[in-house]
Amino acid sequence: MLFNKDKRIKYLGFNDFWFVVIGILVLSLVIDFIFNNSFATRPLIEALITWGVSLFFTICNWFIIRPVIILLRKSYPDLKDISKRLVLLFLAVVSTVLLVDFVGNKLLSVIFDQRYRSMSSSQILLPIIIISTMTMAIYEAIYYYTKLKTSIIEKEQAKQAITQAQLDTLRNQAQPHFLFNSLNTLRDIIDENSKEDAKKFVDKLADVYRFILESGSANLIPLRDELRFAKSYIHVQSERFGDNLKLNWNIPEASLGAMIVPMSLQLLLENAIKHNVIARSKPLVINVDVKDNLLIVNNHIQSKSTQLPSTKVGLKNIEKRYNLISGKPVEVSNDGNQFTVSLPLLKISDQNKQP
Repeated sequence: MLFNKDKRIKYLGFNDFWFVVIGILVLSLVIDFIFNNSFATRPLIEALITWGVSLFFTICNWFIIRPVIILLRKSYPDLKDISKRLVLLFLAVVSTVLLVDFVGNKLLSVIFDQRYRSMSSSQILLPIIIISTMTMAIYEAIYYYTKLKTSIIEKEQAKQAITQAQLDTLRNQAQPHFLFNSLNTLRDIIDENSKEDAKKFVDKLADVYRFILESGSANLIPLRDELRFAKSYIHVQSERFGDNLKLNWNIPEASLGAMIVPMSLQLLLENAIKHNVIARSKPLVINVDVKDNLLIVNNHIQSKSTQLPSTKVGLKNIEKRYNLISGKPVEVSNDGNQFTVSLPLLKISDQNKQP
């Protein structure tokens, strides 16, 4: 596994190739310096041999403990298992150091015969256990950090996926709502106007739905695009109401680049048309303004004596989508005379900021 980069990253949390190479060299030099200080007190050849012994023990310890670390990662991979891993890792370090010291000294005694004299185990084992434990703890610290970061990312991705699913549901809910009200309007046109007027209405309605399809799955669109859609919708409604439906558009050019929830303005206009009397004697005037970074839709209340069937979707749908996307509230005011809804104008950076 030393030469398999993908497996090193998977089980250790990082590519430890150079950490192994440099770590073994540094650790062997540190151990030699602490116990022998060979390069300062002995001839070069003898110093190299003495350091070679430290290097031998370091390599043995490292390449026995490292697979144990990987085994522990496979057996106990979760963050909650860190205490268990640390205890087992410490026991593995102690056992490995003792085993390598015993077997290594026996082996070197055979190779070098009387020329090799090992140091007293009581002098070296405890410091080596401490140094080895601290070195191997670096593996655990990096792995813990990597797993923690991955866990945070996964939780955030899951949270975003849930939010996006809710937004998709609300967006898909708004479109049938629009179709429901459009079919009611078409029914009235068929009852009150000629077949030719009904055909024109269906053609205009097709243009509006083309816009809905083109907006795709966007959570925010520029105000200029929403205005174009809303004006197309009003153009459709004008086929039915003529001059009895009046819109005052007071949108400064500087605000057209601001972002808005798709179909939100259209839904507000739709609700105003649906719930108010529109007649030659009582024309409906809807004002659309921008003030203090809010898109404000206002109309005089002139309630119908009989209401069309309602899906109760429009305003609640807008409020939920704004809350999910930005956490910013939609302001609704009804004083019995005027009905006003204020939509926050957003930026792309406002997305996914939860309250």
